Amino acid sequence: MCGIFAYLNYNVNRERRYILQVLFNGLRRLEYRGYDSAGISIDDYFSVSRNPNTPQPSSINSLSSSPLVFRQEGNIESLVKSVYQEVAATELNLEESFTTHAGIAHTRWATHGVPAPRNSHPQTSGSGNDFLVVHNGVITNYEVLKETLVRHGFTFESETDTEVIPKLAKFVFDKANEEGDQTVAFNQVVLEVMRHLEGAYALIFKSRHYPNELIACKRGSPLLLGVKELNDDVCNGSAFHDAKFLSKNGNPKELFLSSDANAIIEHTKKVLVIEDGEVVHLKEGGVSILKFNNDKGRNGDSLSARPASVQRALSILEMEVEQINKGKYKHYMQKEIHEQPESLTTTMRGRLLRGGSCKAKTVLLGGLKDHLKTIRRSRRIVFIGCGTSYNAALAARPILEELSGVPVTMEIASDLLDRQGPIYREDTAVFVSQSGETADTLLALEYTLENGALCVGITNTVGSVIARNTHCGVHINAGCEIGVASTKSNSCDGHVSFGNWR
Repeated sequence: MCGIFAYLNYNVNRERRYILQVLFNGLRRLEYRGYDSAGISIDDYFSVSRNPNTPQPSSINSLSSSPLVFRQEGNIESLVKSVYQEVAATELNLEESFTTHAGIAHTRWATHGVPAPRNSHPQTSGSGNDFLVVHNGVITNYEVLKETLVRHGFTFESETDTEVIPKLAKFVFDKANEEGDQTVAFNQVVLEVMRHLEGAYALIFKSRHYPNELIACKRGSPLLLGVKELNDDVCNGSAFHDAKFLSKNGNPKELFLSSDANAIIEHTKKVLVIEDGEVVHLKEGGVSILKFNNDKGRNGDSLSARPASVQRALSILEMEVEQINKGKYKHYMQKEIHEQPESLTTTMRGRLLRGGSCKAKTVLLGGLKDHLKTIRRSRRIVFIGCGTSYNAALAARPILEELSGVPVTMEIASDLLDRQGPIYREDTAVFVSQSGETADTLLALEYTLENGALCVGITNTVGSVIARNTHCGVHINAGCEIGVASTKSNSCDGHVSFGNWR
């Protein structure tokens, strides 16, 4: 999966060098997801120490207020090296300080187009970098959108599906200005873009027309907002009210967007899990959350349609920075293999109970206890997963059939969807996903819910989509997983077949 990360500082001075380091470190935390290229975007303002006669590399835009875009094939360190080389060539002042600044970053796993700088993210709307986008997911109707945009004079430089998004944003923005709507807001542009997109995505938008603002939205791909208030601990337990985040009180704060908590935890534990269809707008120290409704605006002027605002509360990450460090181990996989005994103990803690006598032992079923009668009466139990999650369920099938007496079948999520396999109201469907955000598994969950089956989730991630959308399930409490060893071993052991969903 691709990794996306963004950092916005508000009313707190940060040097350009510091901003670059935060973005680079965010990408390093996402390396485990796999990637073949990487890129970042920061703002460009001419400094007194900068030599205007020095020619700029082609990858840097010359407009003084235009975002700079750096993209590089290979690993993150290759990107870091190339950025500092270009900075030195253009005499860009790294000590220049910004009271407010928005930067975005991305690691790409090639889906459309070979690994190359032109196919890396951020993808741009054109030479002026009017709109920039980082993307995790796949846009399934990009070819149709591309043909339409080409007819309107746009030129494409990459083979990616993502490039249609910033170009579509520019098209919407330019059209609104031509029609005399000079007050079109950033979130209105993004909402109109979303209306035309099909597929799964998590997106972060940046634009020179809306300096120091970011917009994030998602459908089917994971995305988190992290909040760090630098004055008081006023964030804890506060809610998002209408078009405000806390209040625009001028308090110094730092805001983070990431496809994974690993990139946020070293900065703050206060997060918001962004849900499908939500548009999160970071502006002037505030965060507004709007709910995308694809039906609104179809009849009439969609830019004038006012979407509903959403109230959300912050949650606290239950993890520590130490969990995402390799410690004394050479690799994350090695670390998690050696931590399996501890992970298994943590998973069973509080679930294996001893009664009055030493021989009286019971299992605390927690979130499943209200659904046990339905599970026992099921005509079959269907395990649904992808990759190693599917293999873990396959290993657990014999013991589950032996203990429950209910037939157990297996489904690869994508295959179930492709053939529209039969799912009945009398079935219990168990969805296995470490992240709780696996795209094919989520689509299979939607399909199963539509067919009326009882849906059970097994995941390692509290607050994930599977945790929220299934009827009941199990958090396996295996700790932060980067090398896939700990979660899958616990699932295979069968100890998580029943437990707490809490």
